Amino acid sequence: MGENILTIKDLVVSYGNIQALTGISIDIERGEIVTLIGSNGAGKSTTLRTVSGINKPTSGDISFEGKSILGMKTHQLARAGIAHAPEGRHIIPGLTVEQNLQVGLTARPAEFKDSIEEDFERMYTLFPVLRERRKQTGWSLSGGEQQMLSLARALISKPRLLLLDEPSLGLAPKVTAQVFEAIASVNKVDGVTILLVEQNAFMALNVANRGYLLENGAIRHSGTSKELLASPAVRDAYLGA
Repeated sequence: MGENILTIKDLVVSYGNIQALTGISIDIERGEIVTLIGSNGAGKSTTLRTVSGINKPTSGDISFEGKSILGMKTHQLARAGIAHAPEGRHIIPGLTVEQNLQVGLTARPAEFKDSIEEDFERMYTLFPVLRERRKQTGWSLSGGEQQMLSLARALISKPRLLLLDEPSLGLAPKVTAQVFEAIASVNKVDGVTILLVEQNAFMALNVANRGYLLENGAIRHSGTSKELLASPAVRDAYLGA
């Protein structure tokens, strides 16, 4: 067993009288890709938003690298090494591609100040279209290009943990494949641990090491990606098999 980078314990999150998470526990080891799958409203995005400090839990705990992060603000978590690429991309209107990437530098730890140029080059190698479009405004990009920009902006902050929410949403299959190739590369080459929320369960389980199936705010199944791909319950409900 490796070292846990993220531990979620008995996490309860409520929206008014509705419990979005009913006491989930998740462990993620350093260097893994772990995916949360399930239908809309299952609690997947709520989990990411709570880890990144946007939502406040009713009870439970979240630990990053062995220390509780409850109560920390989003910008503090970003500087601590947790980046969130949210659903909807959140490209900043009016800024060019390059300027959007520079926004990601604001959360970058000081020890990486000498490798900024190198890391811009890494992003442009991962996503060549961003190099071509670097002087264009972010909102002039296609949906797929905006997704690549959102991912690159999160990665340039040099996170140790990347929270990735619905990266394939609204994308054509060819673009989705490019995005998932980049996710695999960032994990293997750059050593970034990834917690992935993805509606496309097949794509998610094929890139991830392990997964958790959420239903109505609770974990119903968990295991290796191979185990979940072979599970009749998962296949019938989420893989169209």
